[in-house]
Amino acid sequence: MRSRLTAVTATVVAGIVALATPAAAAPADKPQVLSSWTQTSATSYNSWASARANQGSWSAYGFDWSTDYCSSSPDNPFGFPFQMSCARHDFGYRNYKQAGTFSANKARLDDAFYADLKRVCTRYSGLTRTSCDSTAWTYYQAVKAFGSSPAIG
Repeated sequence: MRSRLTAVTATVVAGIVALATPAAAAPADKPQVLSSWTQTSATSYNSWASARANQGSWSAYGFDWSTDYCSSSPDNPFGFPFQMSCARHDFGYRNYKQAGTFSANKARLDDAFYADLKRVCTRYSGLTRTSCDSTAWTYYQAVKAFGSSPAIG
C-alpha cells in the first residue's frame, strides 16, 4: 500500500510539474533594447521616453522604471527642467546594475545624461543658456565622480 501511495504521489507531482509553465523570462533582446534606450542621441532619448510613457507594453522585459530623479540635487535647478534627464539616467544605472554590466556601461550612461542635459539647454539663449550649460556640466561631473555610490541611481 505504501509503495502504491508513493507511486500515485509521484505521478500527481509529475503531472503538476508538467502543467506548470516556467517563469516568464525576459525576452532575449532585452540587452539590445536597454542599449538602444541609453545612447547619447535624441532618438535614443525619445524612444526611452515613449516606452516610459507606455511601460505596460514592456512589462515582459522586467525593466526597473523607478527613479528618484536627480537624487539629492534639485530636479529643476534654477528652473532648468532636468528631471526627465535624471529619470533616464536612473533607468540606465538601475537596469545595468540589475544586469551585472554597470561598470562596462557607466561612462556611456553618464555621457548620455550629459547629452540629455545639453539638449535641455538648447531651449535657451544668451546668459540663460550659459547658466544652463554650466549647471549641466556640474551635474555631469557629479555623476562621473559619485555615480557609483549607492545614493546615485
